[in-house]
Amino acid sequence: MKEDIIYNLKQVHQRIEDACRLSNRKSSDVQLLLATKTVSAEKIRIAIEAGETLIGENKMQELRDKESGLKDLNIERHFIGHLQTNKVKDVLKYASCIQSLDRLSLAEELDKQLLKENRSINVFIQINTSFEESKFGLAPTEVISFIKKIKKHKTLKIKGLMTIGLLDVEKEKMRPSLQLLREIRDQIYDAQIEDVTNLKLSMGMSQDLELAIAEGSNIVRVGTSIFGNRFLGKEIWNENIAE
Repeated sequence: MKEDIIYNLKQVHQRIEDACRLSNRKSSDVQLLLATKTVSAEKIRIAIEAGETLIGENKMQELRDKESGLKDLNIERHFIGHLQTNKVKDVLKYASCIQSLDRLSLAEELDKQLLKENRSINVFIQINTSFEESKFGLAPTEVISFIKKIKKHKTLKIKGLMTIGLLDVEKEKMRPSLQLLREIRDQIYDAQIEDVTNLKLSMGMSQDLELAIAEGSNIVRVGTSIFGNRFLGKEIWNENIAE
């Protein structure tokens, strides 16, 4: 198991380096986030001890349950799944960034709890750039007005945008949904919203990380290519499906 994970990590980093070279980008501009839903703390530890520093969880329960097995490691944890407002208090115990902020009610609940704790948190705005009903995220046309509304919450530090791109066997059909996230970032810059600058793009997973890097991704969220397919009962969990 250890050898497989370390080998897979090397392969993924090579893919990132190759994609950056083809896009005339520095590989240091792209960070690998380990998508660790259903992955045991034991397997995560192997990847961290091999040099990784960033993991992303989809479920509050997994953040909590893996805490004891990972708390001695120097890692950063992002929450990348759909966050229910009643789970905010618990998620804030473990995550340093919420990558899935997609509605005003969630922003308000985060702000309410953070004010009680006298602290702030980094957030990414999740956008549905593939226009699929099965996926969470703001509509592209709503993003600028949404940012202006949540700007009043000083506890929320807007650090970037996140999307789950369209998945298709034909690679080029996947590109527009990734390209759109970069275009939305440019639109935000054009709007000149105070203190909303240097936004990172979180997009690209096992299937489409090369396309995402070509379109400007700064964080690729990879699970299957590192840890393999993960089983949920009779089904295989697909990291590319939003929850």
